[in-house]
This record gives sequence, structure tokens and C-alpha cells, in this order.
Amino acid sequence: MNTRRLFLNRCFQGGGLILLGPVLSACGGGGGGESNEAVIPTLPPTATGWLMPDEGAPHKATWMAFIADEVIWGRSLQGPIQDALARIANAIVQYEPVNMLVRQQDVALAKQKLDPKVRLIVQDLDDLWLRDTGPVFVSNSQGERAGVNFNFNGWGKKQVFSQDGQVAAAVTGQAGVRMLSTKLVLEGGGIEVDGKGTAIITESCVLNANRNPSLSKAACEAELKTLLGIRKVIWLPGIAGKDITDGHADFYARFTKPGVVVCGLETDPGSFDYAVTQQHLAILRTATDADNQPLQVHVLEAPVKTRPHYASKDFAAGYINFYVVNGAVFIPEFGDAKADEAARLQIKALFPSRAIVQINIDPIAAGGGGIHCTTQQEPA
Repeated sequence: MNTRRLFLNRCFQGGGLILLGPVLSACGGGGGGESNEAVIPTLPPTATGWLMPDEGAPHKATWMAFIADEVIWGRSLQGPIQDALARIANAIVQYEPVNMLVRQQDVALAKQKLDPKVRLIVQDLDDLWLRDTGPVFVSNSQGERAGVNFNFNGWGKKQVFSQDGQVAAAVTGQAGVRMLSTKLVLEGGGIEVDGKGTAIITESCVLNANRNPSLSKAACEAELKTLLGIRKVIWLPGIAGKDITDGHADFYARFTKPGVVVCGLETDPGSFDYAVTQQHLAILRTATDADNQPLQVHVLEAPVKTRPHYASKDFAAGYINFYVVNGAVFIPEFGDAKADEAARLQIKALFPSRAIVQINIDPIAAGGGGIHCTTQQEPA
């Protein structure tokens, strides 16, 4: 199992690209997609019972970004990446609304490639990973919704983020919800929740000095309790420095419902992920959730082979980065007929009431990412 974005890490050397630039104003409308509205003022979280819902809870919409910057992705991947993003968005919009952020210069191309039902919103962007740059949406028992801005910093200042650092605020403004502030730095892909107060988080990411220097587990958990309603964190060690995310949770373990987890397992002893995924599996099999109930753990095996065109050591060949929407679950297919079908059947058994839709995302996988990485759900 390859984790995210080893490939892109080669694009971030020199030139001062990792430095936080000045705050950029929202991109104007004109000539295509909708323009950004004023952002609702940031407010501190209060004791009103904020909770991050499970991904399988009803969605109002999915948020994505249509961009493949040549500086980051290279000219050869630019077109294929845009096509892959369009395949994902065009499939999701058959089940729920899709809000697509797009740079002004890409509006015409986006209109060509995207289903007309996809809503285009003009926004300055650096990259496509809305799971990490967008807000984490929460709600409470009073029916309020909010978006948490987790201070995206380019995965520990590994990539330019002056524009992506403004995406969480822009999206909460477009969604018409308040924005919750925090000093905690993390990404949406770094936290997995069951919607009932249990979270799975990797130490290698959230407790990394490149995001939260000197932050203790206890301090992190206290902040997440206030922001996301987390009552218990199951900490996985992860592995830092091997991919740009420092080991996001959404490539290691995912909840399919409260009490049920699917876990990625690397079976190649030569892989840097081999020992750590064995350790993760052992931890999860002995863990309990926030209600002190043991977890039911399933292993979701990766394909044995992939199509050769985008094959590389950085190719993220795994099914665990799936995405759950209203009525469906989206998972990749890699051209390994036996493994693709086994994954489909396993996910179907875990989500029996939802359609299982497989998509060719090879260009995105070549950059170390998956379907979940490109999306961010807005709860109903």
C-alpha cells in the first residue's frame, strides 16, 4: 500500500515555494463560474455540542477543486488529472450536488469536461486536495452547522499553500455557515471519525513538529473534543517523512459505521509501510470505541497489479481511500480484475444499502492520492 503523494514531493524543492504568502483576496466572478461571497466572521467554538458526522450521514453536497497546475503535476499529467477529476465529479453528481472550485482561467475547460449539474465556483487555488484544504464541517443538536478551519499549511510547509490556505474560509462562506477557529493544524485526511465520538488519528501527522510543535496528545484531544465532539482518539503511529502527508489516517483505516473499521495492510516486506500497517492492525484489533465497545476490523487488500501506463513506485494502489455519498460508495478500480471485484464485493457487504461505483483514477493515484483525497463532504 502506497500512501499519499510521494510523487508530488519531488516538485517542491527550491524557489521559496514552501513559504506562506500574503492573504489573497477571493477571485472575482465574471466570465463563468459563481464568484465568492463574503465569508461569515470567524467565531470561537463554544460549548454548543459540535460534532463531526460520520461520512455516511446524509450530505448536502460534495466539494471538489478542478485544478492540475503544471508546476506541481507536470505537463504530461495535467490533462489526465483534469479528466480523472471530471470522472469523479460527474459520477458523484448523479447522487448528490457537487460544488466545484475552479480558477478563472480554467472555467471554460471545466464547463467542457463537467456535467452541467456540477456547480462551478471561481476561486484561486494551488492544488486539488479539498479533503485537506477545505473546512471540516460540523453540526450540533440545535441544527446549526459550521466549518472548522484547521489552518492548512501545505502539509508542514512542503508545498506552496498561499491560496489553498484561504480555501477553508472561502468554502464556509459559500456554504453560508460560521467558521470555527483553532490553533490546531491538521488536514481532513488526517482524521477519521465514526460520528459517535470516536476518531482514528496518526501521530506521525497531527503530532508532527511541522504542524503542531510541542503539542501533547492530551492537548490535541481536548481541542478535538470541543471542535468535533471527539470523546476518544485511537492513535495509530503512522510514519512521517515518507509521503507529503506524513501518513494520513484515510490511507490506513476507515470507519464504515460505528464499531466497524476497514484497515489497509501492506504485505510486501520491502515496503516502508509493511511494519507500521502490521502494527496498526494489531492496535485496531484490541481497541475499543468511545463507548468502550470493541471494534470489528476488516482488512481491505490492495491490488496485486495495476495498469502499466501510470505505474511507478509512488502509485497509490489501494481501495481504502473510498468516498461515501448519499446512496453510493465510490472506490477506484486499477485493472486487476480479481482484486477490483473482491474489493467491490467487500465494500458492498459493508455498505449493503448503497450502490458501489468503481472509477478509473490512475492519474490521481500516480500522484499518490485517491477519491477521498479529492473530496470533502458537507453534511445535511
